[in-house]
Amino acid sequence: MSGRAVSALAAVGPVAGAAMAVPLGPWIEFRRKRPVMIAMDVVRFAATLSVPIGFMFGWLSFAQLLVVSVIVAAADIAFRAASGACLKALVRPEDLVIANGRLEATTWTATAIGPPLGGAAIGLFGPVVTVVANAISYLVSAAAIRAIGGTEPVPARRDAPAFRAADLLAGWRYILAHPVLRSLFFNTVLVNGLIMATAPLLAVLMLRDLGFAPWQYGLAFGAPCVGGLIGARVAPALVARFGQHNVLLTAGTLRACWSVGLAFMPNGAPGIVVVFLLQFGLVTCAGIFNPVLAAHRLGQIEIERTARILSAWSITSSANIAVLTALWGALAGFAGARAAIAISGLLLLLTPLLLPRRAFAASHAGEAVQATDAWSVSHRGRR
Repeated sequence: MSGRAVSALAAVGPVAGAAMAVPLGPWIEFRRKRPVMIAMDVVRFAATLSVPIGFMFGWLSFAQLLVVSVIVAAADIAFRAASGACLKALVRPEDLVIANGRLEATTWTATAIGPPLGGAAIGLFGPVVTVVANAISYLVSAAAIRAIGGTEPVPARRDAPAFRAADLLAGWRYILAHPVLRSLFFNTVLVNGLIMATAPLLAVLMLRDLGFAPWQYGLAFGAPCVGGLIGARVAPALVARFGQHNVLLTAGTLRACWSVGLAFMPNGAPGIVVVFLLQFGLVTCAGIFNPVLAAHRLGQIEIERTARILSAWSITSSANIAVLTALWGALAGFAGARAAIAISGLLLLLTPLLLPRRAFAASHAGEAVQATDAWSVSHRGRR
């Protein structure tokens, strides 16, 4: 497969998957969340397993890989939306930061050990066996979800009228009508997009232009994930000491300050050290920010609206990452990788301006009324 085909697969799959996931938010909203999560795991298992099966029978094609990419991307979004709603139903509001911190720590642990483990598995067993193992991991996830204790509440309005086209935008309407959620939405979508847009450019800069070995590149970006684990573990203590608003504002500001330095990395050992330190700072701040954001977001919305709002958030983030990655690839082709990375870093320095500046507790009541009014308008006539 050519490099252009790989790039198309990486860009088109998430965008098409995000579009495919748009109607899933309203569908998830009035269903039990754990069965939805299990179903999404089964869908991802079947889609991923089709790749080695197609390879063994000589059927594997670019079209199949593209379809698999779209299905997995859509199922990922649906799973995240359902899991957020499930977590809100299972965990007391005062424990949401702790619960999300543990999930964030697990994510960073998997990010740190996953790529090296996957590379080792490919070297030992080959890509086919490795993809089969990846598919089976979704079944393991489904079994773990099935074993979750506690009782899931019955979804509200199970007898809701037929789906309407206006329902597709209800999640976005709620977010945009809620001043604090709106600020956090634009901030996180832009930050995630600008950071991820430079990932391919950093690979080109380090592996091709600066001549780093693949293991050095992997080490420079894998080892700092320990910072995410540390950040996620200390986030609850920081919130208890300084308050949710102060932690979000401080960590959200600091996480935007590191990436611009990557444009000036030298070659050789100093370059590895520079990348490690910058990534460690970024990932540590993200490890603190992400669980606090997730907890605050869940605390601002009612449980019957959670799935649709989280789905809208994830869809926008996924589509934005794909679009900005394509744009920054074109920018790098025109101005060079270093210049494109520097521009992304400079724009990131402006993103803290989007963070909410006033304390959440003081503004919560008015924001909830405004957002609920917007939601009610979109659902008028459905009760």
